[in-house]
Amino acid sequence: MSDDLFAPRVPEEVASRRPLADRLRPKTLGEVTGQEHLTGEDGVLRRMIESGSLGSMIFWGPPGTGKTTVARLLSGEAGLAFEQISAIFSGVADLKKVFEAARMRRMDGRQTLLFVDEIHRFNRAQQDSFLPVMEDGTVILVGATTENPSFELNAALLSRARVLTFKSHEEDSLEELLKRAEMVESRPLPLTEDARASLIRMADGDGRAVLTLAEEVWRAAREGETFDTEGLTRIVQRRAPVYDKAQDGHYNLISALHKSVRGSDPDAALYYLARMFDAGEDPLYLGRRLVRMAVEDIGLADPQALVICNAAKDAYDYLGSPEGELAFAQACVYLATAPKSNAVYTAFKAATIAAKQNGSLLPPKHILNAPTKLMKGEGYGEGYRYDHDEPDAFSGQDYFPEKMGRQTFYDPPERGFEREIRKRLDWWAKLRKERNPR
Repeated sequence: MSDDLFAPRVPEEVASRRPLADRLRPKTLGEVTGQEHLTGEDGVLRRMIESGSLGSMIFWGPPGTGKTTVARLLSGEAGLAFEQISAIFSGVADLKKVFEAARMRRMDGRQTLLFVDEIHRFNRAQQDSFLPVMEDGTVILVGATTENPSFELNAALLSRARVLTFKSHEEDSLEELLKRAEMVESRPLPLTEDARASLIRMADGDGRAVLTLAEEVWRAAREGETFDTEGLTRIVQRRAPVYDKAQDGHYNLISALHKSVRGSDPDAALYYLARMFDAGEDPLYLGRRLVRMAVEDIGLADPQALVICNAAKDAYDYLGSPEGELAFAQACVYLATAPKSNAVYTAFKAATIAAKQNGSLLPPKHILNAPTKLMKGEGYGEGYRYDHDEPDAFSGQDYFPEKMGRQTFYDPPERGFEREIRKRLDWWAKLRKERNPR
């Protein structure tokens, strides 16, 4: 006799009132849409299941892309017990309970898939607590995050888990979800073709969002009523985007804005800035991108560029919209008309490569402090020359690790303020050769 016989039964009319997104939740990995690179026949997860060996994973992707659903289906198809916790509502005590339950299951010969939603919200100590149970096989950890794991998760945790990227839904997969919803509801969405396309754009790649919007439309429609785009906007109280990601949208326009600034065309830059404002883009996102342009494309050719962009952000914070948008327009024109240089950007990339390739080399001992007698005896600080006491306030000493040798990363062009920096560097290079010939 099944235990379900004694489980409380949910009336059919109550079950039918569950959110549409919940009722349409896939029953198998094959039903998952929009993540074929993971769940399709040749997908990573499908291959893992076929091999009979699952490892810990981090699911990284935007909301509404199926991370929770895929984790649950994965445990079912692999025959694992499924545990789910949220880093928002759980603490150390909750983790200990979950780990203990998983240990008990393991003693009975069954492994546990532990799904942790918003795993990046756990602090470093909490993240470290997963390491022992991952290593001894007590749990297979599947963490979900909308944030970049490289920045938000411990290196030790990342070294033990494979990062799988979930993609925003394309228009085709969102359309597929709407068709499934119509089948479940046994009725078409009361929208014109243009309004349907607009609803898909409103969802912005979020599968849960597109189904929630569809529910709002069905609730609002009277008998025989069909909404056009204007009616849809009025019903769902959400502005239809002027652009979308798949065509002349968000990423295309920000690329056009950035390249217009880099190409010193203030008119084109203003046009794309205005288009993004008109589309309802977050002004602070645009402000951040202007700051990025200041440090990537203008750099030290005009050090005031970064100052002006930060001042524009402060002006927007102070004035709000629409007055504050003019400050961003001013910063945009300033950047487009400023002398251009990516010398610092290029130098930093080269220095980063060198830092990774050369390992943890010790700086030369003459520039290390010697706070203890032992360190002084080891030669720390010996031979250091205080630049302010030297002619021209320049000693010309070598500051690179001895095993690495002197490197050149920064090569300023003969443009803007960097023309003056070039003169200084050339002068110091001449003095260095004269005072420290090798």
